[in-house]
Amino acid sequence: MASFDIQNAQTADRQYVRRSMAVPLLTREDEQDLARAWRDRGDVDALHQLVRAYARLVVSLASKFRNYAMPMGDLVQEGNVGLMMAASRFDPDRNVRFSTYAMWWIRAAIQDFILRNHSIVRTGTTAGDKSLFFNLRRLRARMGEGTNGPMSHEARLKIAVDLGVSVEAVEAMEGRLSVADHSLNAGLDEDGGDSWIDFLADDRPSPEEVVVELRDSDTRSRWLKRALTELSQRERVIIHERRLREDAVTLQELGHELGISKERVRQIEQRAIEKLRTSITRQMREADQRLRIEAVAG
Repeated sequence: MASFDIQNAQTADRQYVRRSMAVPLLTREDEQDLARAWRDRGDVDALHQLVRAYARLVVSLASKFRNYAMPMGDLVQEGNVGLMMAASRFDPDRNVRFSTYAMWWIRAAIQDFILRNHSIVRTGTTAGDKSLFFNLRRLRARMGEGTNGPMSHEARLKIAVDLGVSVEAVEAMEGRLSVADHSLNAGLDEDGGDSWIDFLADDRPSPEEVVVELRDSDTRSRWLKRALTELSQRERVIIHERRLREDAVTLQELGHELGISKERVRQIEQRAIEKLRTSITRQMREADQRLRIEAVAG
């Protein structure tokens, strides 16, 4: 069934290519007339005629990216998206042929599709990343570096200079392109024993640690609330404004509000912090003592 579907897809692709090549190209005047009809009157038929005339350009550009292990039909489809974007944005008043303008959009659409689908690991979307991805193999082969094994430092430096990127970026892209994607569920050996995912460390807190942290956080909040009740009204105001707000109030501002000097505010704040520390320490000892009693009783 799968082979039958593949054959049908290949047949459809060949038929599309033949139909695209049969459509005659347009003259410069025809391009401008159709583009103006779409721009000025919203003539959809004119837009479609412009797109159909240059479908062969999509086929031609897509065929140049067949070495990236992508189905030809998918490349053509993405290229057609770029062609339609070019047709809808083309300005006939500029002194440029539509084919020249459309080539950029078609190539960009195909390259973006390859970058998105080449690997489950994001390859990169900057201009430097794209230039490296689509030119590294070609430049490497031109320098006689081959496709297997690491490149020499001189070759990486030459490619970095030619493409205007760093040597580190060349080395990183070389590593990405030299290793294929592997499933984490794949076995380490033919016996089907351990898989790669069994050795993947999980640095996240365990469920038990999450529960303990939530409980401890709730306990600390309870202790702090109780300690705050042991402060005077002015001490609570100063601690709240200075320690419990995201945008802490300055000593001078708080002193002006309370009618005292900023040095006096600092002294009251330090005294309040000592009271809080003493209260929380006492509550910790009381909690520890209760746990000891419960452990003995149990």
